[in-house]
Amino acid sequence: MILKRLTILNYRNIATAELDFSPKVNCFVGQNGEGKTNVLDAIYFLSLTKSTINAVDSANVRHGEEMMMVQGIYDLNGTEEEISIGMKLHQKKHVKRNKKEYKRLAEHIGLLPLIIASPNDSTIISGGSDERRRLMDMVISQYDSEYMNALMTYNKALQQRNAMLKAEEEPNDDIISIYEEMMAENGECIYAKRQAFIEEFIPVFQQFYTAISGDNEQVSLRYTSHCQRGPLLDIIQRDRPKDRIMGYSLHGIHKDELEMTLDGYPIKREGSQGQNKTYMISLKLAQFDFLKRTGSQTTPLLLLDDIFDKLDAQRVEQIVNLVSGDAFGQIFITDTNRENLDKILERSQGNYKIFHVESGNIN
Repeated sequence: MILKRLTILNYRNIATAELDFSPKVNCFVGQNGEGKTNVLDAIYFLSLTKSTINAVDSANVRHGEEMMMVQGIYDLNGTEEEISIGMKLHQKKHVKRNKKEYKRLAEHIGLLPLIIASPNDSTIISGGSDERRRLMDMVISQYDSEYMNALMTYNKALQQRNAMLKAEEEPNDDIISIYEEMMAENGECIYAKRQAFIEEFIPVFQQFYTAISGDNEQVSLRYTSHCQRGPLLDIIQRDRPKDRIMGYSLHGIHKDELEMTLDGYPIKREGSQGQNKTYMISLKLAQFDFLKRTGSQTTPLLLLDDIFDKLDAQRVEQIVNLVSGDAFGQIFITDTNRENLDKILERSQGNYKIFHVESGNIN
């Protein structure tokens, strides 16, 4: 898959831009805060229909403006696809494929597979378990529509059950049981798919980490879930009295954890800044490899946002060698350091474009 052209109107600090891209390497150079990340975020928005920066869509409309629009022209396995997302303030967004609006946004997810690595990824290690579940959800949802539907149904049932648990009046047993059954059925489906994903994902992740670190450390992942204790419905219903006291659901796949280790210890506690960064980049490159093999039978886009900071020269060199190879397709990179980008461009055989970004202006 190739993103041939990107058009932006009033997206974050970018008033207007129309960019034609190289099919291989596209670099955005500029100081921090100028808008480099916003270009990558617009590309992400077209694939996943949401921003990596702001969960509230209206917050992505440029200050002082009433509407925003992003549009991409793609070559998807030889077929041209036009994807556009537009919205006015205080109104819902409209996502269109070839000028025809989707009835459900879920229909779009997976059409344009994409992986982004950015400084925000540090929260996957340092943050709560929800960040690590999101890492699994983001990949699996792009190649498995059944998973996405199960996740959406589970979250709706969880929300309804929690509302009943918080209410002053005692929950109706028949109604809350329906929500618990929905949580259990969809939760066990989600668990099975997460478990299968992690088992296949771990060796790929370890290979990337070894390549970047020079085989200096051993890393692994361990997936834990309440589903491993027995039938999920039994676990949820058994603790309903305790949940009623707390006012929310204590058990279910919304509490799943992905433990991340370095040399057998939690990386959150043991890892240096460089090791944490290497860990995150390895996770993202492994996600890319997984999507490429299992997704929509097309090479995903790879977005690398300021990834070289806090890495020593050897690790930068190894990452450059990896992403410059034939295994990766179209790449979008931001950096304040032109030297790092030049190393990648040297290997691109002239198939690249450089964009300079200043105060939201791109040229």
